[in-house]
Amino acid sequence: MENCKVQKAEGKLGVMVVGLGAVTTTFMTGVLMARKGLAKPVGAVTQYDKIRVGRGAEKKYLKYNEIVPMASLNDIEFGAWDVYPANAYEAAMNAQVLKEKDIEPVKDELVKIVPMKAAFDKNYAKRLEGNNVKDAKSRWDMVEQLREDIRNFKKEHNCARIVVLWAASTEVYVPINEAVHYKLSDLEAAMKADDKENIAPSMCYAYAALSEGAPFIMGAPNTTVDIPAMWEMAENTKLPIAGKDFKTGQTLVKSGFAPIIGTRKLGLNGWFSTNILGNRDGLVLDEPANFRTKEVSKLSTLESILVPEDQPDLYTDYYHKVRINYYPPRNDDKEGWDNIDIFGWMGYPMQIKINFLCRDSILAAPLCLDLVLLSDLAARAGRWGTQRFLSLFLKSPQHDYTQGEVPVNHLFQQYVMLKNAIREMGGYEADEEID
Repeated sequence: MENCKVQKAEGKLGVMVVGLGAVTTTFMTGVLMARKGLAKPVGAVTQYDKIRVGRGAEKKYLKYNEIVPMASLNDIEFGAWDVYPANAYEAAMNAQVLKEKDIEPVKDELVKIVPMKAAFDKNYAKRLEGNNVKDAKSRWDMVEQLREDIRNFKKEHNCARIVVLWAASTEVYVPINEAVHYKLSDLEAAMKADDKENIAPSMCYAYAALSEGAPFIMGAPNTTVDIPAMWEMAENTKLPIAGKDFKTGQTLVKSGFAPIIGTRKLGLNGWFSTNILGNRDGLVLDEPANFRTKEVSKLSTLESILVPEDQPDLYTDYYHKVRINYYPPRNDDKEGWDNIDIFGWMGYPMQIKINFLCRDSILAAPLCLDLVLLSDLAARAGRWGTQRFLSLFLKSPQHDYTQGEVPVNHLFQQYVMLKNAIREMGGYEADEEID
């Protein structure tokens, strides 16, 4: 770390999570168990990955914390907001993702994580029935109360830094409205005017986090930080923000498999994706307005990897459909089916079928850890605004659509962006090309 310009990760890192459901409790339990040496943080690139730095005789492969100063798992202090009052231990047991034997050893710590009242509007998640909710006079009042929560948590737990992570349900789709979402002054005016239609509760969390010096990460596909007003806020506060929607199951497969088709120059006629899941996420997404938010995020991946303009013979008119079906018996064990109709030499048709039996929270927990640690790193490195190097972890990487920017969704290109950013922050040359 001889050339590294990043501030050291001194003191405690407060990780305040919106939503204390299956994903969050799996994340928290895993970190607490890993700290005790009772589990391994499998799937977290920050804990396992090694990056090449230097070339030729100077070449070496180092872990992230050998290149840049990363917060350690021992530094993390957890807090949460949720509409249900159950503490993290009860919530972990209720989620039925982890076995009791993997929760019990850290029960004492989980019991102490009691959710603060959530800033919540039932119109944004009609299927949720919780009563642990703030009494807010307006959206601006929501912001003020959340800011106070962050300040209090930081002080009570003696945290040096805070990161706020959204791991709650998908909200109803909020279309981007230029009159409200393009300028920060308009966004603030709408919050003060209690414009419930254009201001989602998640925007209040993001605004509150950035106001209090905390990077914000959006783990659902909500319209939250992907609006110019929030980019302006991130610039003003000099804080990092990251795109949206944890890339866990089907989209991970898509962003890794579509490059196979593209690299071998095979044609595509259609890609049909369907999912069944039964957790709280599935329940909320059973509402069409909430599914619309998810659909927009999931559909964009393929179109930026297999681009019709680049290869008109191969990708001109393919049909892309995404479906999510709520199926309670599955709970957190999600099943994704992909049927891919391709064509090869002389236009002859072929098919690929992928059946991914995944565990949503088991795939999302390491993403939570990576996004939290890397956002904290970016903040200490003085990187603010949209962190494109975090695209690897997100279904919908943030991009400036007002300038016609197309996000990078190709998994291996995203990985190059991540490695280059770590190299750069560590004082090494960002020496890998994205081809």
